[in-house]
Amino acid sequence: MIEFTVLPYGDCAVLLELADPTEVLALRDGLLARREPAIRAVVPAARTVLVEFDPSRTDPERIAAIGIEMPDQTSDRLAGDPVCLPVRYAGADLAAVAEHCQLSVPELVELHAAAEYTVQFCGFSPGFGYLTGLDDRLRLPRLTTPRTEVPAGSVAIADEYTGVYPRSSPGGWRLLGRTSAVLFDLDRHPPAVLSPGTRVRFVPQ
Repeated sequence: MIEFTVLPYGDCAVLLELADPTEVLALRDGLLARREPAIRAVVPAARTVLVEFDPSRTDPERIAAIGIEMPDQTSDRLAGDPVCLPVRYAGADLAAVAEHCQLSVPELVELHAAAEYTVQFCGFSPGFGYLTGLDDRLRLPRLTTPRTEVPAGSVAIADEYTGVYPRSSPGGWRLLGRTSAVLFDLDRHPPAVLSPGTRVRFVPQ
């Protein structure tokens, strides 16, 4: 059984805070699989799942009961091949991160590219996925002073996450490299390459 705490979130939503963050996607998928007509949206985050509902048809207690009734499972979105993103590892922070982690640059690149990542949730900007699976040896805090502009396609790390900036924007993550892949395009369906549950691998170029 997935364990969570029910937190109020206005009149039309409830926030489910999980005891184990790795179960966020399983809870999201389980709620969607129930196809409850009263549920309007299910939005995963780092350690929570936001459930928006029709208050004329259900209530927070019923939403919580649905979650508790679900059997243990893994996310259905983890099946299939991962998205492979080519990366040129030459980011502005590559050498500094390697030094801080007491690694050579080739060792850092090998560690980052060896892992398979999963998009835990999306946010910050359209198409930006927060990817879990980063090696513990590469976990560093965000920059003290964010950059005013980070180039589109920048591959970066911050805390327990790695991610790719889908467009040029300010940002405080540590830059390891850059991909030529276009992660968000309004003329494409769907516009975003990455969504919660997508598996990702980085391929050094």
